[in-house]
Amino acid sequence: MNKPLATDYNVPETLDTLACDVLERATAQGVDAAEVAISAGEGLAVTVRDGACETVEHERDKSLAVTVYLGGRKGSATTTDFSGDALAETVAAARRIAEHGEVDEHAGLAAAEFLARDIPDLDLDHPWDIDAERAIALALDCERAALAHDPRIRQSDGASVNRYRGTRAYANSHGFHGAYRGTRHSISAVMIGADDAGMQRGYWYSSNRRPELLEDAAAIGRTAGARTVAKLGARRIPTTALPVVFENRVAAGLIGHLVGAISGGAQYRRASFLLDALGEAVLPAALSLSERPHLPAGPASAPFDSDGVATAPKTIIDGGRLTTYLLSAYAARRLGRTPTGNAGGTHNLLLTPGTRSLEEMIASLDRALLVTDLMGFGVNAVTGDYSRGASGFLVERGERVHAVEEITIAGNLKTMLLGITEVGSDIDASASVQTGSILIDRMTIAGSGDD
Repeated sequence: MNKPLATDYNVPETLDTLACDVLERATAQGVDAAEVAISAGEGLAVTVRDGACETVEHERDKSLAVTVYLGGRKGSATTTDFSGDALAETVAAARRIAEHGEVDEHAGLAAAEFLARDIPDLDLDHPWDIDAERAIALALDCERAALAHDPRIRQSDGASVNRYRGTRAYANSHGFHGAYRGTRHSISAVMIGADDAGMQRGYWYSSNRRPELLEDAAAIGRTAGARTVAKLGARRIPTTALPVVFENRVAAGLIGHLVGAISGGAQYRRASFLLDALGEAVLPAALSLSERPHLPAGPASAPFDSDGVATAPKTIIDGGRLTTYLLSAYAARRLGRTPTGNAGGTHNLLLTPGTRSLEEMIASLDRALLVTDLMGFGVNAVTGDYSRGASGFLVERGERVHAVEEITIAGNLKTMLLGITEVGSDIDASASVQTGSILIDRMTIAGSGDD
Protein backbone atom coordinates (compact mmCIF):
# COMPACT_ATOMS: atom_id res chain seq x y z
CA MET A 1 0.00 0.00 0.00
CA ASN A 2 1.40 3.41 -0.97
CA LYS A 3 1.96 5.91 1.83
CA PRO A 4 0.08 9.22 1.50
CA LEU A 5 2.20 12.13 0.33
CA ALA A 6 3.44 14.39 3.11
CA THR A 7 1.71 17.75 3.32
CA ASP A 8 3.75 20.68 1.99
CA TYR A 9 3.27 23.21 4.76
CA ASN A 10 5.39 25.85 3.03
CA VAL A 11 2.30 27.12 1.18
CA PRO A 12 0.30 30.16 2.36
CA GLU A 13 -3.10 28.61 1.69
CA THR A 14 -2.17 25.44 3.59
CA LEU A 15 -0.91 27.29 6.64
CA ASP A 16 -3.85 29.70 6.59
CA THR A 17 -6.31 26.79 6.62
CA LEU A 18 -4.38 25.05 9.39
CA ALA A 19 -4.26 28.22 11.51
CA CYS A 20 -8.03 28.62 11.21
CA ASP A 21 -8.62 24.95 12.06
CA VAL A 22 -6.45 25.14 15.19
CA LEU A 23 -8.12 28.39 16.17
CA GLU A 24 -11.50 26.61 16.08
CA ARG A 25 -10.10 23.94 18.40
CA ALA A 26 -8.87 26.63 20.79
CA THR A 27 -12.07 28.67 20.88
CA ALA A 28 -14.04 25.47 21.46
CA GLN A 29 -12.24 25.18 24.82
CA GLY A 30 -14.38 27.98 26.25
CA VAL A 31 -11.64 30.60 26.41
CA ASP A 32 -12.15 34.36 26.13
CA ALA A 33 -9.90 34.72 23.09
CA ALA A 34 -7.24 32.83 21.18
CA GLU A 35 -4.58 33.25 18.51
CA VAL A 36 -2.50 30.91 16.40
CA ALA A 37 0.84 31.65 14.71
CA ILE A 38 2.51 29.20 12.33
CA SER A 39 5.77 29.30 10.41
CA ALA A 40 7.24 26.79 7.98
CA GLY A 41 10.12 26.86 5.54
CA GLU A 42 12.77 25.02 3.62
CA GLY A 43 16.26 25.91 2.61
CA LEU A 44 19.70 24.83 1.47
CA ALA A 45 23.06 25.91 2.89
CA VAL A 46 26.45 24.83 1.54
CA THR A 47 29.94 25.76 2.70
CA VAL A 48 33.24 25.09 0.98
CA ARG A 49 36.73 25.45 2.37
CA ASP A 50 40.11 25.05 0.67
CA GLY A 51 38.59 23.88 -2.60
CA ALA A 52 36.36 21.19 -1.15
CA CYS A 53 32.78 20.99 0.05
CA GLU A 54 32.68 21.11 3.84
CA THR A 55 28.94 21.03 4.62
CA VAL A 56 25.63 20.61 2.84
CA GLU A 57 22.55 21.28 4.95
CA HIS A 58 18.98 20.80 3.77
CA GLU A 59 16.63 22.62 6.14
CA ARG A 60 12.95 21.94 6.59
CA ASP A 61 11.32 23.48 9.64
CA LYS A 62 7.87 24.18 10.98
CA SER A 63 6.41 25.48 14.23
CA LEU A 64 2.97 26.29 15.58
CA ALA A 65 2.13 28.38 18.64
CA VAL A 66 -1.28 28.62 20.32
CA THR A 67 -2.10 31.36 22.82
CA VAL A 68 -5.34 31.52 24.79
CA TYR A 69 -6.71 34.16 27.15
CA LEU A 70 -8.89 33.25 30.10
CA GLY A 71 -10.06 35.69 32.74
CA GLY A 72 -7.12 38.04 32.19
CA ARG A 73 -4.64 35.15 32.22
CA LYS A 74 -2.54 34.03 29.27
CA GLY A 75 -1.34 30.58 28.28
CA SER A 76 0.86 29.61 25.34
CA ALA A 77 2.13 26.31 23.98
CA THR A 78 4.10 25.37 20.88
CA THR A 79 4.64 22.27 18.77
CA THR A 80 6.50 21.13 15.69
CA ASP A 81 4.19 18.13 15.29
CA PHE A 82 1.19 19.00 13.14
CA SER A 83 -0.67 15.74 13.62
CA GLY A 84 -4.23 15.95 14.93
CA ASP A 85 -3.39 14.48 18.33
CA ALA A 86 -0.40 16.79 18.83
CA LEU A 87 -2.42 19.87 17.90
CA ALA A 88 -5.19 18.89 20.31
CA GLU A 89 -2.64 18.44 23.11
CA THR A 90 -1.01 21.78 22.30
CA VAL A 91 -4.36 23.58 22.57
CA ALA A 92 -5.13 21.78 25.83
CA ALA A 93 -1.68 22.65 27.23
CA ALA A 94 -2.17 26.34 26.41
CA ARG A 95 -5.47 26.31 28.31
CA ARG A 96 -3.97 24.55 31.34
CA ILE A 97 -1.20 27.14 31.49
CA ALA A 98 -3.75 29.97 31.31
CA GLU A 99 -5.75 28.45 34.16
CA HIS A 100 -2.73 28.71 36.46
CA GLY A 101 -1.25 31.97 35.16
CA GLU A 102 -1.17 35.39 36.78
CA VAL A 103 -3.86 37.89 35.89
CA ASP A 104 -2.56 40.65 33.62
CA GLU A 105 -5.08 43.36 32.80
CA HIS A 106 -3.11 44.30 29.69
CA ALA A 107 -3.06 40.81 28.16
CA GLY A 108 -5.20 40.08 25.13
CA LEU A 109 -5.52 40.34 21.39
CA ALA A 110 -5.08 43.53 19.46
CA ALA A 111 -8.40 45.32 19.07
CA ALA A 112 -10.23 44.32 15.89
CA GLU A 113 -10.09 47.88 14.53
CA PHE A 114 -6.29 47.68 14.20
CA LEU A 115 -6.10 44.35 12.40
CA ALA A 116 -5.13 44.15 8.74
CA ARG A 117 -8.17 44.10 6.48
CA ASP A 118 -6.37 43.63 3.18
CA ILE A 119 -3.22 41.59 2.64
CA PRO A 120 -1.26 43.34 -0.13
CA ASP A 121 1.03 41.40 -2.44
CA LEU A 122 4.46 42.74 -1.51
CA ASP A 123 6.41 40.68 -4.07
CA LEU A 124 8.32 38.81 -1.35
CA ASP A 125 8.46 35.34 -2.87
CA HIS A 126 11.38 34.72 -5.26
CA PRO A 127 12.52 31.10 -4.97
CA TRP A 128 16.02 30.22 -6.13
CA ASP A 129 16.10 27.11 -8.31
CA ILE A 130 19.56 25.98 -7.29
CA ASP A 131 20.48 22.49 -6.12
CA ALA A 132 23.37 21.45 -3.87
CA GLU A 133 25.72 20.68 -6.77
CA ARG A 134 25.31 24.10 -8.37
CA ALA A 135 25.44 25.85 -4.99
CA ILE A 136 28.76 24.16 -4.24
CA ALA A 137 30.11 25.22 -7.64
CA LEU A 138 29.06 28.80 -6.97
CA ALA A 139 30.69 28.80 -3.53
CA LEU A 140 33.90 27.39 -5.05
CA ASP A 141 33.90 30.20 -7.65
CA CYS A 142 33.61 32.70 -4.81
CA GLU A 143 36.44 31.11 -2.83
CA ARG A 144 38.78 30.79 -5.84
CA ALA A 145 38.34 34.48 -6.70
CA ALA A 146 39.14 35.47 -3.12
CA LEU A 147 42.27 33.29 -2.89
CA ALA A 148 43.50 34.54 -6.27
CA HIS A 149 43.12 38.19 -5.34
CA ASP A 150 46.47 38.53 -3.58
CA PRO A 151 49.27 36.11 -2.59
CA ARG A 152 48.91 37.32 0.99
CA ILE A 153 45.54 35.60 1.18
CA ARG A 154 46.85 32.43 2.80
CA GLN A 155 43.71 30.42 3.41
CA SER A 156 39.95 30.36 3.27
CA ASP A 157 37.75 30.42 6.33
CA GLY A 158 34.85 29.33 4.15
CA ALA A 159 32.60 30.47 1.32
CA SER A 160 28.86 29.84 1.60
CA VAL A 161 25.72 29.86 -0.51
CA ASN A 162 22.31 29.89 1.17
CA ARG A 163 18.74 29.90 -0.06
CA TYR A 164 15.57 29.93 2.04
CA ARG A 165 11.83 30.10 1.40
CA GLY A 166 9.45 30.44 4.31
CA THR A 167 5.74 30.97 5.03
CA ARG A 168 4.04 32.65 7.95
CA ALA A 169 0.38 32.48 8.97
CA TYR A 170 -1.58 34.07 11.78
CA ALA A 171 -5.21 33.86 12.92
CA ASN A 172 -7.12 35.10 15.95
CA SER A 173 -10.62 34.99 17.36
CA HIS A 174 -11.39 38.56 16.26
CA GLY A 175 -11.90 37.08 12.80
CA PHE A 176 -8.49 37.85 11.37
CA HIS A 177 -6.46 35.33 9.40
CA GLY A 178 -3.72 35.76 6.83
CA ALA A 179 -0.59 34.16 5.43
CA TYR A 180 2.28 35.10 3.15
CA ARG A 181 5.49 33.59 1.84
CA GLY A 182 8.92 35.10 1.32
CA THR A 183 12.49 34.24 0.37
CA ARG A 184 15.99 35.18 1.48
CA HIS A 185 19.23 34.18 -0.27
CA SER A 186 22.90 34.95 0.29
CA ILE A 187 26.49 34.36 -0.82
CA SER A 188 29.43 35.05 1.50
CA ALA A 189 33.14 34.51 1.93
CA VAL A 190 35.58 34.82 4.85
CA MET A 191 39.33 34.90 4.11
CA ILE A 192 42.49 34.87 6.20
CA GLY A 193 45.54 36.86 5.14
CA ALA A 194 49.02 37.05 6.61
CA ASP A 195 52.20 39.09 6.44
CA ASP A 196 55.18 39.68 8.72
CA ALA A 197 52.96 41.62 11.14
CA GLY A 198 50.49 38.78 11.64
CA MET A 199 47.19 37.40 10.41
CA GLN A 200 43.89 39.12 9.66
CA ARG A 201 40.41 37.96 8.76
CA GLY A 202 38.12 39.74 6.30
CA TYR A 203 34.73 39.00 4.80
CA TRP A 204 32.09 40.10 2.33
CA TYR A 205 28.56 38.99 1.55
CA SER A 206 25.50 39.73 -0.52
CA SER A 207 21.89 38.95 0.43
CA ASN A 208 18.57 39.52 -1.31
CA ARG A 209 15.08 38.12 -1.71
CA ARG A 210 15.71 37.95 -5.46
CA PRO A 211 18.57 35.61 -6.44
CA GLU A 212 19.24 37.52 -9.66
CA LEU A 213 20.06 40.63 -7.62
CA LEU A 214 22.80 38.95 -5.60
CA GLU A 215 26.30 40.19 -6.34
CA ASP A 216 28.35 37.98 -8.64
CA ALA A 217 29.99 35.20 -6.59
CA ALA A 218 33.49 35.95 -7.91
CA ALA A 219 33.04 39.66 -7.17
CA ILE A 220 32.07 38.82 -3.59
CA GLY A 221 35.22 36.72 -3.29
CA ARG A 222 37.43 39.49 -4.67
CA THR A 223 35.91 42.01 -2.26
CA ALA A 224 36.43 39.64 0.67
CA GLY A 225 40.05 39.24 -0.42
CA ALA A 226 40.58 42.97 -0.81
CA ARG A 227 39.09 43.74 2.59
CA THR A 228 41.30 41.10 4.18
CA VAL A 229 44.51 42.41 2.61
CA ALA A 230 43.60 45.98 3.58
CA LYS A 231 43.62 44.94 7.26
CA LEU A 232 47.17 43.54 7.18
CA GLY A 233 49.68 45.50 9.19
CA ALA A 234 46.99 46.68 11.61
CA ARG A 235 48.20 48.19 14.84
CA ARG A 236 46.93 50.07 17.85
CA ILE A 237 46.91 53.83 18.04
CA PRO A 238 47.49 56.01 21.11
CA THR A 239 44.51 56.80 23.32
CA THR A 240 42.82 59.88 21.93
CA ALA A 241 39.50 61.45 20.93
CA LEU A 242 38.61 61.67 17.25
CA PRO A 243 35.70 61.91 14.84
CA VAL A 244 34.52 58.37 14.09
CA VAL A 245 33.03 57.09 10.84
CA PHE A 246 30.95 53.93 11.15
CA GLU A 247 30.91 52.04 7.84
CA ASN A 248 27.33 51.47 6.70
CA ARG A 249 27.09 47.83 7.78
CA VAL A 250 28.17 48.62 11.34
CA ALA A 251 26.29 51.94 11.33
CA ALA A 252 23.06 49.93 11.13
CA GLY A 253 23.86 48.71 14.64
CA LEU A 254 23.69 52.26 15.99
CA ILE A 255 20.20 52.62 14.55
CA GLY A 256 19.38 49.25 16.08
CA HIS A 257 20.25 50.61 19.54
CA LEU A 258 18.02 53.62 18.87
CA VAL A 259 15.14 51.36 17.80
CA GLY A 260 15.54 49.25 20.92
CA ALA A 261 15.37 52.34 23.12
CA ILE A 262 12.07 53.54 21.60
CA SER A 263 10.40 50.14 21.58
CA GLY A 264 7.35 49.72 23.76
CA GLY A 265 8.97 47.07 25.92
CA ALA A 266 11.91 49.30 26.84
CA GLN A 267 9.56 52.19 27.59
CA TYR A 268 7.07 50.42 29.85
CA ARG A 269 9.87 48.60 31.66
CA ARG A 270 11.54 51.98 32.23
CA ALA A 271 14.74 50.52 30.78
CA SER A 272 15.72 52.95 28.03
CA PHE A 273 18.29 55.68 27.57
CA LEU A 274 15.54 57.51 25.67
CA LEU A 275 12.89 57.14 28.37
CA ASP A 276 9.82 59.37 27.83
CA ALA A 277 11.57 60.97 24.85
CA LEU A 278 8.46 61.41 22.68
CA GLY A 279 8.64 64.82 21.01
CA GLU A 280 12.28 65.31 21.96
CA ALA A 281 15.29 65.65 19.67
CA VAL A 282 17.06 62.29 19.46
CA LEU A 283 18.89 62.93 16.18
CA PRO A 284 20.18 66.14 14.53
CA ALA A 285 17.44 68.23 12.89
CA ALA A 286 18.67 67.30 9.40
CA LEU A 287 17.88 63.62 9.94
CA SER A 288 14.67 61.59 9.86
CA LEU A 289 13.98 57.89 10.28
CA SER A 290 11.12 56.30 8.36
CA GLU A 291 9.60 52.84 8.13
CA ARG A 292 8.46 51.42 4.78
CA PRO A 293 6.79 48.06 5.46
CA HIS A 294 5.17 47.79 2.03
CA LEU A 295 8.33 48.28 -0.02
CA PRO A 296 8.04 45.77 -2.91
CA ALA A 297 10.46 42.88 -2.35
CA GLY A 298 11.88 44.78 0.63
CA PRO A 299 14.14 42.78 2.94
CA ALA A 300 11.82 43.29 5.94
CA SER A 301 8.50 44.04 4.23
CA ALA A 302 5.37 42.58 5.86
CA PRO A 303 1.61 43.15 5.42
CA PHE A 304 0.89 42.67 9.15
CA ASP A 305 2.84 42.27 12.37
CA SER A 306 2.95 39.41 14.88
CA ASP A 307 -0.36 40.61 16.38
CA GLY A 308 -2.11 40.74 13.02
CA VAL A 309 -2.04 44.55 13.17
CA ALA A 310 -1.79 46.21 9.77
CA THR A 311 1.60 47.66 8.95
CA ALA A 312 1.76 51.11 7.41
CA PRO A 313 4.47 53.56 6.33
CA LYS A 314 5.36 56.09 9.00
CA THR A 315 7.96 58.62 10.03
CA ILE A 316 9.41 57.54 13.35
CA ILE A 317 11.78 60.48 13.75
CA ASP A 318 10.94 63.67 11.90
CA GLY A 319 13.52 66.45 11.69
CA GLY A 320 15.41 64.83 14.54
CA ARG A 321 12.40 64.60 16.88
CA LEU A 322 10.83 61.34 18.02
CA THR A 323 7.22 61.17 16.81
CA THR A 324 6.22 57.66 17.91
CA TYR A 325 7.25 54.69 19.97
CA LEU A 326 7.26 51.26 18.31
CA LEU A 327 4.43 49.33 19.91
CA SER A 328 2.92 45.88 19.98
CA ALA A 329 -0.69 45.59 21.14
CA TYR A 330 0.46 44.65 24.64
CA ALA A 331 2.98 47.50 24.92
CA ALA A 332 0.41 49.94 23.59
CA ARG A 333 -2.03 48.99 26.36
CA ARG A 334 0.71 49.29 28.97
CA LEU A 335 1.49 52.81 27.77
CA GLY A 336 -2.09 53.90 27.07
CA ARG A 337 -1.43 54.25 23.34
CA THR A 338 -2.44 52.53 20.11
CA PRO A 339 -0.39 49.75 18.45
CA THR A 340 1.92 50.80 15.63
CA GLY A 341 2.23 47.50 13.74
CA ASN A 342 5.62 46.68 15.25
CA ALA A 343 4.97 43.51 17.23
CA GLY A 344 7.95 41.39 16.27
CA GLY A 345 10.10 44.26 15.01
CA THR A 346 10.45 46.97 12.40
CA HIS A 347 10.06 46.79 8.64
CA ASN A 348 12.57 48.47 6.29
CA LEU A 349 13.95 51.44 8.21
CA LEU A 350 15.54 54.28 6.25
CA LEU A 351 17.75 56.97 7.77
CA THR A 352 17.94 60.14 5.71
CA PRO A 353 20.83 59.57 3.28
CA GLY A 354 23.40 62.22 2.48
CA THR A 355 24.86 63.13 -0.87
CA ARG A 356 28.46 61.98 -0.43
CA SER A 357 29.91 58.48 -0.67
CA LEU A 358 32.01 56.98 2.09
CA GLU A 359 35.20 57.76 0.18
CA GLU A 360 34.11 61.37 -0.29
CA MET A 361 33.38 61.65 3.42
CA ILE A 362 36.81 60.25 4.27
CA ALA A 363 38.51 62.63 1.82
CA SER A 364 37.13 65.60 3.75
CA LEU A 365 38.50 64.50 7.15
CA ASP A 366 41.79 65.75 8.56
CA ARG A 367 42.13 63.03 11.21
CA ALA A 368 39.55 60.42 12.12
CA LEU A 369 38.86 56.75 12.74
CA LEU A 370 36.96 54.62 10.23
CA VAL A 371 35.31 51.67 11.99
CA THR A 372 34.66 48.59 9.85
CA ASP A 373 34.22 45.95 12.56
CA LEU A 374 32.89 45.94 16.13
CA MET A 375 33.41 43.35 18.85
CA GLY A 376 31.92 42.74 22.27
CA PHE A 377 28.65 43.72 23.89
CA GLY A 378 29.52 46.77 25.95
CA VAL A 379 26.25 48.65 25.50
CA ASN A 380 24.01 49.61 28.43
CA ALA A 381 20.49 50.05 27.07
CA VAL A 382 19.34 51.85 30.22
CA THR A 383 22.08 54.47 30.53
CA GLY A 384 23.22 54.52 26.91
CA ASP A 385 26.84 53.95 27.91
CA TYR A 386 28.67 52.55 24.90
CA SER A 387 32.03 50.77 24.87
CA ARG A 388 32.93 48.36 22.05
CA GLY A 389 36.06 46.77 20.76
CA ALA A 390 36.72 48.01 17.24
CA SER A 391 38.96 47.73 14.22
CA GLY A 392 39.22 49.76 11.05
CA PHE A 393 41.52 52.44 9.65
CA LEU A 394 43.20 55.59 10.82
CA VAL A 395 42.39 58.48 8.48
CA GLU A 396 44.78 61.43 8.09
CA ARG A 397 44.52 64.27 5.59
CA GLY A 398 41.70 62.52 3.78
CA GLU A 399 43.40 59.15 3.31
CA ARG A 400 43.47 55.79 5.06
CA VAL A 401 46.92 55.68 6.62
CA HIS A 402 46.96 52.19 8.11
CA ALA A 403 44.68 49.54 9.56
CA VAL A 404 43.85 49.76 13.26
CA GLU A 405 43.05 46.96 15.71
CA GLU A 406 42.79 46.24 19.44
CA ILE A 407 41.16 49.52 20.35
CA THR A 408 37.99 50.43 22.22
CA ILE A 409 35.63 53.21 21.21
CA ALA A 410 33.46 54.74 23.92
CA GLY A 411 30.74 57.30 24.42
CA ASN A 412 27.09 57.60 25.31
CA LEU A 413 24.47 56.65 22.73
CA LYS A 414 22.29 59.67 23.43
CA THR A 415 25.24 62.00 22.82
CA MET A 416 26.52 59.94 19.90
CA LEU A 417 23.20 60.02 18.05
CA LEU A 418 22.86 63.77 18.52
CA GLY A 419 26.50 64.09 17.48
CA ILE A 420 25.97 62.65 14.00
CA THR A 421 27.36 65.22 11.57
CA GLU A 422 26.86 63.34 8.31
CA VAL A 423 25.24 60.26 6.82
CA GLY A 424 26.67 58.89 3.59
CA SER A 425 24.90 58.00 0.38
CA ASP A 426 26.24 54.43 0.48
CA ILE A 427 23.00 52.72 1.49
CA ASP A 428 22.80 48.93 1.39
CA ALA A 429 19.33 48.38 -0.09
CA SER A 430 19.38 44.70 0.89
CA ALA A 431 19.52 45.50 4.62
CA SER A 432 16.48 45.79 6.87
CA VAL A 433 18.02 48.91 8.44
CA GLN A 434 19.10 51.08 5.54
CA THR A 435 21.65 53.73 6.36
CA GLY A 436 24.74 55.15 4.80
CA SER A 437 28.00 55.37 6.71
CA ILE A 438 27.62 57.57 9.79
CA LEU A 439 30.09 60.22 10.95
CA ILE A 440 30.01 61.13 14.66
CA ASP A 441 31.75 64.33 15.68
CA ARG A 442 33.89 62.92 18.48
CA MET A 443 34.39 59.73 20.50
CA THR A 444 36.96 58.49 22.98
CA ILE A 445 39.36 55.90 21.57
CA ALA A 446 41.27 53.76 24.05
CA GLY A 447 44.43 52.45 22.46
CA SER A 448 48.06 51.83 23.33
CA GLY A 449 48.37 54.65 25.88
CA ASP A 450 48.26 58.40 26.17
CA ASP A 451 49.20 60.69 23.30
